[in-house]
Amino acid sequence: MSQNSSMRIHLIDGTYELFRHFFGAPSHINSKGQEVGAVRAVASSMLSMVNQGATHIGIATDHVITSFRNELYDGYKDGSDLDPVILGQFNLLEEVLDSLGFMIFPMVDFEADDGLGAAARKAALNPDVEQVIICTPDKDLGQCLTQDEKIIQYDRRKELRITYETVIEKFGVTPESIPDYLGLVGDTADGFPGIKGWGAKSSATLLSHYHHIENIPNDHMEWAMQVRSSQKLSESLNTDYELALLFKLIATIDYEAPTFETVSELKWNGPKDNYENILKSIDGDRILQRLEKMETN
Repeated sequence: MSQNSSMRIHLIDGTYELFRHFFGAPSHINSKGQEVGAVRAVASSMLSMVNQGATHIGIATDHVITSFRNELYDGYKDGSDLDPVILGQFNLLEEVLDSLGFMIFPMVDFEADDGLGAAARKAALNPDVEQVIICTPDKDLGQCLTQDEKIIQYDRRKELRITYETVIEKFGVTPESIPDYLGLVGDTADGFPGIKGWGAKSSATLLSHYHHIENIPNDHMEWAMQVRSSQKLSESLNTDYELALLFKLIATIDYEAPTFETVSELKWNGPKDNYENILKSIDGDRILQRLEKMETN
């Protein structure tokens, strides 16, 4: 084993963090009249991670709201219901975090979730990496977790560790079946409804046995003993089978999303040359002071 195998990679859902702090941090309007409170809070939060010992950090962001999934399904989330005040901070967040020296994965054709999943899988293949921690509570990312816990999730807000076994305990299916599970029950946050009649219990019961939608037998009598209303569920699935597979595809992380070339790019080495001017544009005096303390330490 490599002598550097204690390396831990932290992958951050930048879009989630922006939303979290938008609703949790104080408002702040800069001299240009722009709301920057959430951006300032996320920047401080990322530096706190460094102070707490994080060395390698990658941040995935939604550079644009739409992705390839919008072409697959008209009802998929498109950002039309987003508050313009938070939307106006998306690009600013990337600019500020980049100036602070963090590695950003701005997603255009893909989504932040894809960036997190792709980065996690790539980092986990590196023998020098002990563990990859995907920092988001998003259930979609559960599909990326590994049984050996080389890839786990962490909910920073609740300080909750999410593992392969945690997913099974919560949803009744293994991580590999999460896209199938969401394909059947739907995901209102992402804008797709699932298949009529298929709830959490019936979906988990069958997927824990058959693992994937494609493996569920057409003859409902084969699983009539396992779930109630098996005939109705079977008819519903047969009617909307292609839709169920489409929803599964939508819920599946695309590991082809562009992220980094080598894990060394994720190492935080301090801010870039332009950081002072960018921080001043968001009235980031406290962040500047924090950086000065970090440099002296």
